[in-house]
Amino acid sequence: MDKIDCLKQLKHLYGPSAKKVESVEVPEMNFLMIDGAGDPNTAQEFKDAVEVLFSLSYTLKFMLKKGEAGIDYGVLPLEALWWSDDPSAFTTGKKDLWKWTVMVMQPDFITSALVDAATKEVQRKKKLVSLSLARFEAFKEGKAAQILYVGPFTEEGPTIEKVHSFIESSGSERRGKHHEIYLSDIRRAAPEKWKTIIRQPMSS
Repeated sequence: MDKIDCLKQLKHLYGPSAKKVESVEVPEMNFLMIDGAGDPNTAQEFKDAVEVLFSLSYTLKFMLKKGEAGIDYGVLPLEALWWSDDPSAFTTGKKDLWKWTVMVMQPDFITSALVDAATKEVQRKKKLVSLSLARFEAFKEGKAAQILYVGPFTEEGPTIEKVHSFIESSGSERRGKHHEIYLSDIRRAAPEKWKTIIRQPMSS
């Protein structure tokens, strides 16, 4: 069977340039999501949420591959929306005040019924404390500015500022939440090679 490459199909959204900020129109897509708060580097809640999302995503993948449809596809990367009630928490490094939604996009042939079945399967095999927090939901960002950043998370600042400047120079305003898409497996790649899409929704 041919393996569906969702990243390739959505290259305009998941394969941006690292040289310049671009404007994109992000359509409605379906995601597995979990909300939480706290320092992503130390909060067990964050680690638990990521484990749940990938457990569900890979269970769905193998259900489809082994099922009647015989569909094989690559699991999409981890994404996160970031915000804080105190905007200075990001510039001052007060990560314990950060709020987040971690999520993994699901191909359009994934249904609520399949997600329910996958949840029961994960529940049967693993005791994941955050499993009940996961939801399957449509999310539409609309117009946004984005760029590919390569390097450690701690040095994203100038690239984020570049995105914000692009929005302002376009005569638009920032809206919604800061969005990051993590293309690299940080367990295997060196920090200087980590690839992250920085995306910020903007007014039309």
